[in-house]
Amino acid sequence: MNVVALLVIFAFLVFAIYLGIRARSGRDMDLEQWTTGGRGFGTLFVFLLMAGEIYTTFTFLGGSGWAYGNGGAALYILPYGTLAYVLSYWMLPAVWKYAKEHRCHSQSDFFVKKYNSPYLGVLTSLVAVIAMVPYLALQLKGLGIIVSTTSYGLIPSTMAMVIGLVAVTVYVIISGIHGSAWTAVVKDIMVLAAAVFLGLYLPFALYGGFQPMFEEITQEKGAEFLIFGGDYPIAWFISSVLLSALGFYMWPHTFGASFTAQSTSVFRRNAIIMPLYQLILLFVFFIGFAAVLAVPNLGEEEVDLALLTVVRETFSPWFVGLIGAAGLLTALVPGSLLLMVSATILVKNVYGVFRPSTTEAQIVRYAKYLVPVVGLAALFFTLAGGQSIVILLLLGYSLVTQLFPAMLISLLPNAMNANKYGATAGILVGVATVAYLTITENNLGTLFPWLPQGIHAIHVGIVGLILNLIVLLIVSLATRGLVERERVTTAEERVRTRATT
Repeated sequence: MNVVALLVIFAFLVFAIYLGIRARSGRDMDLEQWTTGGRGFGTLFVFLLMAGEIYTTFTFLGGSGWAYGNGGAALYILPYGTLAYVLSYWMLPAVWKYAKEHRCHSQSDFFVKKYNSPYLGVLTSLVAVIAMVPYLALQLKGLGIIVSTTSYGLIPSTMAMVIGLVAVTVYVIISGIHGSAWTAVVKDIMVLAAAVFLGLYLPFALYGGFQPMFEEITQEKGAEFLIFGGDYPIAWFISSVLLSALGFYMWPHTFGASFTAQSTSVFRRNAIIMPLYQLILLFVFFIGFAAVLAVPNLGEEEVDLALLTVVRETFSPWFVGLIGAAGLLTALVPGSLLLMVSATILVKNVYGVFRPSTTEAQIVRYAKYLVPVVGLAALFFTLAGGQSIVILLLLGYSLVTQLFPAMLISLLPNAMNANKYGATAGILVGVATVAYLTITENNLGTLFPWLPQGIHAIHVGIVGLILNLIVLLIVSLATRGLVERERVTTAEERVRTRATT
């Protein structure tokens, strides 16, 4: 009987592969089509594509798992997306206009053009890929959990990851971002339906309603469980919201997805609509809270299983298969974009800098070769690490958000005189700070115990961001004369070149 769930999951996997391959029909997959969809996506496709990148296995498993294991601390997930959408109303139109004018195909292209520095493009590419590896590992980890649990153990977690990685690699290589967009359509419909249904059904079926559910949880776990405290105090909450809001569109696959739009009005319409999508998270939290007393014996390393465990113990196998299929798609859509973007920027903005004769056709071909390599690296990272889904996401955010100061300043009038030297130094200092604090497991409290207690738990990513901005401005100011001399020298060389030709 358990085979029924597996058959349902497998059917949706085959359907996702079909959609991904079918999306190529009638198109020549050159660099423009493969990475930006020919910049022809309308409001609906851009909405679904960005939602497909944003609402992933993190939303499906991580949100419910943190509500299950950490109570009120999970609520940090709710506000940061809304704040990011507000920011996108002004930021993304400016990014899109510049990217279209300068034919940018990736986030790194944007930095190269803005700061006139291919080596800054190399740096931002490497930072982006390093940040995306734990994010891709998050998708693979979630994929393994979903398929293994909802197939009642018939498919081991590692095998599920391998099968999913092969599937997504196939349709990324064939259809690029078109395949991701079409799969996102099915994924969003299924996730919306699954989250809303489970978020409403489980509290009433297991407790008799929302109020009785929270009353029982309060009686069993204590009122402090439902508010911020313990290992995640208010300083951590506020700084994590800020970090995630600023870094929301700094993920290269999300940043690059903005290039696919037809016009700037697409972003403004989406900025108005997408905060409503955050309401899905409330239902995801309700699922996690419903599991607190329904499946109370999950260990610290198993909190991401909360949603799937309570579903498996409540519903018939065919329905469990549908939930597993929805979860499968939450991994495949962002996973496909992460693979495509990682491979593209490594070839175009790293390899291409040292081999400037590389053509666009060669970039696409080499990027396709690199897709499975990036996937295998993420698989190794997934199998080697045991972090929870939320921790993996925050690690990636800490790194990728270090690109935000240089990006934002580049959009301001006169760019505040920031230059490539300042941007490079700021990013290096920010990333180094995050790496050091993460590896040594330090924070402000352990490094500077004399600081006020209230700020000890500020997220390490924010610490890196502050130092990043300070260094960016100081180095830019100190190297202003050098940049001006380089500009004059370049202008003189152009004049001599014209004269000789």
